[in-house]
Amino acid sequence: MRRDFAALRRSPIRMFEILFWPTVELVLWGFVTLFLQSQRVPFVVTFLLGAVLLWQVLQKASNEISIAFLEDIWSRNLLNVQVSPLSSVEYVTGLMLFALGKVAVAVMVMAGLAYALYGFGVMTLGVGLVPFMGVLLVFGWSLGLVGISAVLRFGENAQVIAWSLVFVVQPLAGIFYPVSVLPEPLRVVAWFTPASHVFEGMRTVMAGGAVPWDRMAWAAGLNVVYVAATLALFGWALRYARRHGKLSRFGD
Repeated sequence: MRRDFAALRRSPIRMFEILFWPTVELVLWGFVTLFLQSQRVPFVVTFLLGAVLLWQVLQKASNEISIAFLEDIWSRNLLNVQVSPLSSVEYVTGLMLFALGKVAVAVMVMAGLAYALYGFGVMTLGVGLVPFMGVLLVFGWSLGLVGISAVLRFGENAQVIAWSLVFVVQPLAGIFYPVSVLPEPLRVVAWFTPASHVFEGMRTVMAGGAVPWDRMAWAAGLNVVYVAATLALFGWALRYARRHGKLSRFGD
């Protein structure tokens, strides 16, 4: 974590990237919602802005942990990390915690802009805010670990998986629409996607309903299973890379 923070602190471009894309997305969707309101389309501005804020938690939780790992490859530092006294558990924990810090910064900036530009307060989500973000954060970590495992197993050509896996989940999560619009087979898949329960719960809360704690409990249970499975996958992929001498070839 100290190493990643030092690299971030000495590179204003990296800090700019943390804030740039969430800000652009928030402003873009904010203008879209204002247009829909002016056209008397039956959309509520809080639905879309709330969805954008929560989507950034999932996307950045997944991408930031993947990028932190890929930067070790790009800088040809992965082998150095692997031969250091740092254990694999400590390494993954550091990636997760550093990603958490970057997500927190991005969300705070977005929440401030949403309130200043559109009058949307993130506390509109009430007590559901913490479990909503927690479920998305942990699910994002799981996706990031899958991407890292793919790179360890298949090499640098698998980087596209680390970048794009979260966008594969996006249509199933029902971010900007209810899951009920999906075809029946995809609705079944969505039921086993923790993010879908978060966004369905968000719309329920913003419509004046109570937090669907049963769905949140189901999503949290899925997260436990997925985190355990992805940690096991990461451990297997790392052992495979070590046995076949792949670590020394990353970055060549």
